[in-house]
Amino acid sequence: MTDLTHTIIDPDNLNLVLDNLKLGIIAHTPNRIITVFNKEAERITGYLKEEVIGKDCHIVFQAPFCGGKCSFCDTPPQFSFGTKEYPLNVITKTGAARQLEMTISAIINHDNVFKGVLASFRDVTEAFNLSLKAETLSNFAGIIGKDKTMQDIFRQIRDVALYNYPVHISGDTGTGKERVAYAIHDISGYGSGSFVPVNCGALPEGIVESELFGHVKGAFTGAVKERKGRFELAHKGTLFLDEVADLPLKTQVKLLRFLQEGSFEKVGGEKKVCVDVRIISAANKNLKDEVKAGRFREDLFYRLNVIPIHLPLLRQRKSDIPLLAEHFLKEAEKESNNTVPQLADESLDLLLEYHWPGNVRELKNVIQFSVVRSRGKLILPSDLPIELTQDRGIPVRNTNRYPEPESISARGKLDVESVKTAIKKAGGNKSKAARVLGVGRATLYRFMAQNEDIRNYADQF
Repeated sequence: MTDLTHTIIDPDNLNLVLDNLKLGIIAHTPNRIITVFNKEAERITGYLKEEVIGKDCHIVFQAPFCGGKCSFCDTPPQFSFGTKEYPLNVITKTGAARQLEMTISAIINHDNVFKGVLASFRDVTEAFNLSLKAETLSNFAGIIGKDKTMQDIFRQIRDVALYNYPVHISGDTGTGKERVAYAIHDISGYGSGSFVPVNCGALPEGIVESELFGHVKGAFTGAVKERKGRFELAHKGTLFLDEVADLPLKTQVKLLRFLQEGSFEKVGGEKKVCVDVRIISAANKNLKDEVKAGRFREDLFYRLNVIPIHLPLLRQRKSDIPLLAEHFLKEAEKESNNTVPQLADESLDLLLEYHWPGNVRELKNVIQFSVVRSRGKLILPSDLPIELTQDRGIPVRNTNRYPEPESISARGKLDVESVKTAIKKAGGNKSKAARVLGVGRATLYRFMAQNEDIRNYADQF
């Protein structure tokens, strides 16, 4: 046994074992001095063992090997994790881009003292490229899709994650712009920092500058203390400016200055604040049209639109609907910890024929609605929202606890008297009234918008 143990831990044999692994292995001390670098690490990175052993990994690789995800940028580092796993894009010594799956673990001795880090990584570049070429990749960085347009977007996400260039994502409401922005953030060097989303259209014009850039104490009435803005909160991470077309022109000027200089002043302040932030913007409006209309600065448009990514409508990639529906059903099962029903073939046909004005977000809502409504092992057409079935003569299943008035059509078609009856039974609660009627809340609201008599009646409650 002693001879066997000695053979296993012999340094030469240990190096031989490491060099025969199909994983890249790097180990370094708490001060980032590299102590282990195997053959696969040489192949993946392009660096030779002699070039790295005994040297600071930041100096060897000209930057943190893990980019913004590096936990050892400070000296000495503050070690606060056990094991981390994440995707990583790197540039090799020869300038080639490689995609890795990285795992880093703490090296702890018998006295529970932290002695360094062991990093293992696998090169998945070729597998990813082959999947894209064959159009077999269905899930990339949390985004679902096998349609050719989505495969192209996967390529764009992968490529742009390597560089800190501004990205502008366009597409209709519900197409997944924030999901794509987060995917870029997550696999980039900024992935260990915060992802800070801002809906520019939801910020009142009077406070938008303070929300984005912060303010100093006394900058305006109510500014009782200094406050950080979203740019500072996103330091070393990503700031996602959703609905950027709605920014006031005055704020657009300040954003442009930041993109040019990398610094800004807080509202009421004179001191320049510098932050390291990746900027990703999005809009469901056409920014070129906004520029022509004078509502968006042309110079800012070119600063933001360095890398444009356009997301297709769901009805333009209907082949992804079964895949997305299955994904949302699995999500529902995880959230409820119960077995959820599956889509009947007839129901899936209706999903494929629908025009999806709300895109992927609407599909998710439809699946959630149908899971709650279904009472069996299958989601039947009668379990789907009325918007998908109203022109097909499919009866609406009444599963709510409110009795359906006799005047209400079994197909859920609305008339003034039936809506008044439902509103009265629900005590003026429009959501409950919609359930009584067996229609979606949006359908009831649209009917009310076209009938002043109904609006006046509902206001009485």
